[in-house]
Amino acid sequence: MGSRRAATERRRTKPAVIGSVAAVVVAGAGFGAYAMYGGGAGGEDSARTKSAAAAEKVKSGPLTAAEVTSTAQRFLTAWQKGDVAGAAAATDDAEAAKALLAGYAKDAHIKDATFTAGTPAGEKVPFSVKATVAYEKTSEPLAYDSALTVVRRAGDGEPRVDWHASVVHPELRDGDELVTGKAGDPPVKALDRDGGEITAAEYPSLGTVLDGLRDKYGKKAGGTPGVELRVVRGKAEEDGAGDGKGAKESGAGEVADKTLLELSKGTPGTLKTTLDPALQAAAEQQVAGKKGASVVLMRASTGEILAVANGGHGFNTAFLGSLAPGSTMKVVTASMLLEKDLASVNEKHPCPKYFTYGGWKFQNDDKFEIKDGTFKASFARSCNTAFISQAPELKDDDLTRQAKEVFGLSMNNWSVGVSTFDGRVPVQSKAQMAASLIGQGGVRMNPLNMASVSATVKSGSFHQPYLVPPSVDGRKLATASRTMSDGTLAALRELMSYTAAYGTAAEAMAGVSGDVGAKTGSAEVDGQEKPNGWFTAYRGDLAAAGVVQQGGHGGDTAGPIVAALLKAGG
Repeated sequence: MGSRRAATERRRTKPAVIGSVAAVVVAGAGFGAYAMYGGGAGGEDSARTKSAAAAEKVKSGPLTAAEVTSTAQRFLTAWQKGDVAGAAAATDDAEAAKALLAGYAKDAHIKDATFTAGTPAGEKVPFSVKATVAYEKTSEPLAYDSALTVVRRAGDGEPRVDWHASVVHPELRDGDELVTGKAGDPPVKALDRDGGEITAAEYPSLGTVLDGLRDKYGKKAGGTPGVELRVVRGKAEEDGAGDGKGAKESGAGEVADKTLLELSKGTPGTLKTTLDPALQAAAEQQVAGKKGASVVLMRASTGEILAVANGGHGFNTAFLGSLAPGSTMKVVTASMLLEKDLASVNEKHPCPKYFTYGGWKFQNDDKFEIKDGTFKASFARSCNTAFISQAPELKDDDLTRQAKEVFGLSMNNWSVGVSTFDGRVPVQSKAQMAASLIGQGGVRMNPLNMASVSATVKSGSFHQPYLVPPSVDGRKLATASRTMSDGTLAALRELMSYTAAYGTAAEAMAGVSGDVGAKTGSAEVDGQEKPNGWFTAYRGDLAAAGVVQQGGHGGDTAGPIVAALLKAGG
């Protein structure tokens, strides 16, 4: 596996096609200069001729339909014949391709494979796979769909298959492997809080969660392993967090191995969770058809996770996402400003159109300002400059300490029952520190983290969220080192309550009765036309948070999802 990772890393550094053409021309020019000054025997004209000839050999321009079709056919035909070297040579990363394609038969025990190409769509060629997985005395048919993309290879412009592990199987990420054998972990029969079985068929969002439960509790739940074809995860890529006013964002945390085909069933052990079947069903309904939507609902007083759902049913963004939370982070920042007497709910607080700090000019949405307004008004309307204006009074580590000490965030020590990303609030300075105050800069969260923030405000202290009760395995839950004062807590609840009734969260929270509080957020992300929409809120003893990636304003996108779950919780 190590050689494959190394090959993948080398591949990431390959220049783009246009860059490779330029590199060849420059190299030729350098040779010409060397020859002209006596370093070679050919002279200037000879060097130019060689340079031109080299450049002419480099193919460029859009791929033709014939190039796409013939390259795909060459690759698929060689693969079907078992000619691993030939198939690998048809890709733009032969070393990495050869390793994974060889493992297809040797490690995954897949035989008699046939590959049928579909109709190309530009440079992309879909294809279907039919094969047999045979291990010892067991065998099962295997069928799935995949796709490949043809590109011009760097250096010579020849058409080649753009190599990624997903070409072999769409569930593979670069660095992963396909393996057939006795499962490392016995299957787990997960139960909801009422004792009913949880299945991915009934709750599609929970597929990755169930994989995670098996990964952690398979050997502890009392089952026996079966034989299966599964994806064995390699090392996840590092979080590509940016340091601009926007953010380059990705997932974080470990992803569990995934079963693709069972050849013989193991005996499952049973594992009880805290999920509420009715609320989980409601969460699934809320994110259905919304690929970028994720939501978490929990009990504020205990930390029990009652529902978790992700639109698209792929990566578990709700638990593992690493995204700038935008203005929902102002709940944490407001608690800090209140404690430091840098803000008071009903006292005047600046909210100018602009505020410059650390060389960055910050502004509010639509460049609004609030003249002679209070901190409550600024919080409810989500005024960025009201928070940024306090940056000169803060130390670089103030927000980091507040997040850790009061809200239990950014400690990397939560023990939920499956892998989670526990938030990140790094110590930053100057403009980056100021950006962190409004949930940008280096701050990263997910719906689980932000649901916990609202839960902390509602309950008065941090209760680490958990999906599997700690009594199951005797594990210790994370704790915070201190709580907010009664005065700070009352003020923060007043801010969130006012925002739910009269601020940016009012439309979404209309009809959500009882003791409620909320905060909206929109987080700019580099390369996105629309920001990610965030919403965090509580009602009674329930707390929830959601994000809709590239959704726009949180009150319009994530807000209705969160509000619907709070209503469903009664």
